[in-house]
Amino acid sequence: MSIRATIFAASAAALALAAPAYAQGSKAAFHAPRNAIGQPDLSGVWTNATITPLSRPQKFGTRNVLTPDEAKAAEAATQAQIKRADAPTDPNLKVSDLKNADCGPDGISGFNCGYNQGWKDPGEKVVDLNGEKRASIIVQPADGRFPPMTPSAQAKMREQMAKMRSGSFYDGPEARAAGERCLVGFGSTGGPPMLPVMYNNNYKFVQTKDEVAIDVEMVHDVRHIRLNAQHGPSNIRQWMGDSIGHYEGDTLVVETVGMRPEEGMRGGMGPNAKVTEWFTRIAPNKILYRFKLEDPDTYTAPIVGEMALNPSKGEVYEYACHEGNYAMTGMLAGARAAEKEGRPYDIGGGAGGEGGN
Repeated sequence: MSIRATIFAASAAALALAAPAYAQGSKAAFHAPRNAIGQPDLSGVWTNATITPLSRPQKFGTRNVLTPDEAKAAEAATQAQIKRADAPTDPNLKVSDLKNADCGPDGISGFNCGYNQGWKDPGEKVVDLNGEKRASIIVQPADGRFPPMTPSAQAKMREQMAKMRSGSFYDGPEARAAGERCLVGFGSTGGPPMLPVMYNNNYKFVQTKDEVAIDVEMVHDVRHIRLNAQHGPSNIRQWMGDSIGHYEGDTLVVETVGMRPEEGMRGGMGPNAKVTEWFTRIAPNKILYRFKLEDPDTYTAPIVGEMALNPSKGEVYEYACHEGNYAMTGMLAGARAAEKEGRPYDIGGGAGGEGGN
């Protein structure tokens, strides 16, 4: 292959990776409606709830489109699980009748378990983009899975695990995860990138001439996306980062830098992380949400994902995360009691702030 052909092929591949438009299999071009100030209208309340996992199960390899039968089976299994979990609990059961370590076939659903069905609302459908039922949210790398972590990121993770084993994870609230402390939502639900979790997957978009505000249901966070602006000083780190946006045709393009190290997917963001997001109204009732995470301090390759934002049923209400959050106090008090007795203390999972919802 000639040098010119090689450069052309590399450029084409890069454009295909970053392109926000979604045209595969489309029947007719959809043009997003405009709001009163001429922007593509993204306003309203949307949800990214889905049963499609972020990382693709290995059995699918590089195939990310489910067959109709596979999609139907996955959705039917979810509906059956919800039906089982919604069944009435025997009022004669005692706490000792079902231990946290044995919460039945549905994991954390059940009496005396971390979350029963009443707390959960992860969605019932797989991601559907123009008729394609997706096996994973991640589309790059090609296998839909996380790329290897860098040696420094692996060392950082080992350090965190050592802290957990040593008990210092219970020294005080500052040692706990940001989601447990109700600073931001867990699982990168507030983003960027904005990912679905097991409940509260709703987002309200409000557009003005100078800003797009996204009200995130989880922890009632608000993302402020300044339009046609410049990033602030690089030494300032913000929850959910410093987001700058602009419109390209029907698409809102957002670049975010300056995230805090406590945030991010699977272990936090590196100091040089950048997230690019594309929001494109591809149908009256659907927004294509595409993101690209470049974090050279954490991952050895970029991560690209796609999912659908679908209309939500109603408004976003306040998520009172810390009100009634007795778990944090209970964990720390339990650790202090264990110290006095000279025994190790490890309860495993996190606190959560769900007592005040």
